[in-house]
Amino acid sequence: MTQTGGPKREQPTLPSKHLPPVGFRDLPEPVRLRKITGASVIILATAIGSGEMILWPYITTQVGFTFMWAALIGFGIQFFLNMEIERYTLATGESAITGFARFWKPWWWLFILFALFQNFWPGWATGASTAVSFIFDLGDGAPIVPMTIAALVAIGITLTLSPVVYQWVERIQGVLVGLILLFVVIAVPAATTSEAWGALVTEGIGDIGFPIGESGLSIALLLGALAFAGAGGANNLVQSNYIRDKGMGMGKHMPRIVSPVTGHEEARPSLGYVFPTDEENMRRWRGWWKVANWEQFITFFLIGVLTLVVLTVLAYSTLPAGTVREEDLAFLFMEGEVLKEVVAPWFGTAFWWAAVFALFSTNLGIIDYTCRLIADQLKINALKDSTYWSESKLYAAFVWLMIVLGSVILMSGVNQPFLLVVISSSIAGVQMFIYSGLLMMLNRRALPEGVRITWPRMAVLGVSFVFFGFLSVLLVLDALGL
Repeated sequence: MTQTGGPKREQPTLPSKHLPPVGFRDLPEPVRLRKITGASVIILATAIGSGEMILWPYITTQVGFTFMWAALIGFGIQFFLNMEIERYTLATGESAITGFARFWKPWWWLFILFALFQNFWPGWATGASTAVSFIFDLGDGAPIVPMTIAALVAIGITLTLSPVVYQWVERIQGVLVGLILLFVVIAVPAATTSEAWGALVTEGIGDIGFPIGESGLSIALLLGALAFAGAGGANNLVQSNYIRDKGMGMGKHMPRIVSPVTGHEEARPSLGYVFPTDEENMRRWRGWWKVANWEQFITFFLIGVLTLVVLTVLAYSTLPAGTVREEDLAFLFMEGEVLKEVVAPWFGTAFWWAAVFALFSTNLGIIDYTCRLIADQLKINALKDSTYWSESKLYAAFVWLMIVLGSVILMSGVNQPFLLVVISSSIAGVQMFIYSGLLMMLNRRALPEGVRITWPRMAVLGVSFVFFGFLSVLLVLDALGL
């Protein structure tokens, strides 16, 4: 939408029926790629611990590489989804969900519910505790629930005492991702076989299929695996908040989440701005768009695909299709045991430590991004006039609420990590169907010419809408027994 800014000049504005109108500020100067490298490291960390470490290796132990084509498509679609989420924030400073709410108010609380239902389940922390039990040979008597609750409390302390939360989360996730990638690099020559790499090519290209109905592969698991071939669900949407806190584009003008204990808070809501579409601002826009695309492509897409491929080839090398039948983390234990025999005892243990780092980093990222999304939307829509409830205080409150609820779920007996991850990932797939359509509307109708989404990228989001819509319908039919 545009408003007249003078003779023969139109300037952008944003829909203001449901949220206040925005003001004008110039777009900051773009920075070099090395200055923003790491903006996608948090979303990468959550991706590695979901699809790459658990779901896709498990699928490979069931049907080989016949479904690998879908993982690569899923990663590719998520690259474009993430960039359209970033587009709106780079141009306005607002999150994509705030943009959706400008067109229809209820979107803000609907996406809060989606994020909560997706992420209440502490499957990743439970998985990390399970992997620790493998390392120390604790057996069936391992105190999985107390260990998991202790891990959740450690995450809560980290997130609520960090002076600037994003900076600390990025550093921690950077270290954990670095350790995982070190294992991945060593695993290629040490533990993968030429036969497995050959099967990746022959089955992945010449024997592709869609394994609906295969034993051990439910519709929920397949939908979840496609959603988590990458980050998935609400995680992608919060890429808006991460690049805002990184200070990219118009996000530089927005308040950041800090610790209510150790940081300096800002009570104002994160409503954005628009920039005049003059020659100087459009030059800056092109610079930001170029560097943001490269950062996302390298950090999220290339490293994510490499990690997924190596971990699935590693699973195929150690546990050929048909070896595993149980839908739980027993396959990670079996994989580690085989690696101890065929490589070295230390290497099997290193594999389990990589699983611990991957799953713990994922739960850290999930609690962070869920509470970031909720705090942003509550401050904008429900508590905009409150001088006490800053976004930072809301964030800290929901961090501890998630930890309490996650602990209650574990103590109630729902503590199977594989089941919890499948529940979360299938909900993520339904969300991706919904916001693929919303992003097409938002970035065509709310942004000015030269900034809005192009038609080729619209086509990719259309494929995402149909792809995840089809699987979401199958999930509902399957749940109804139809």
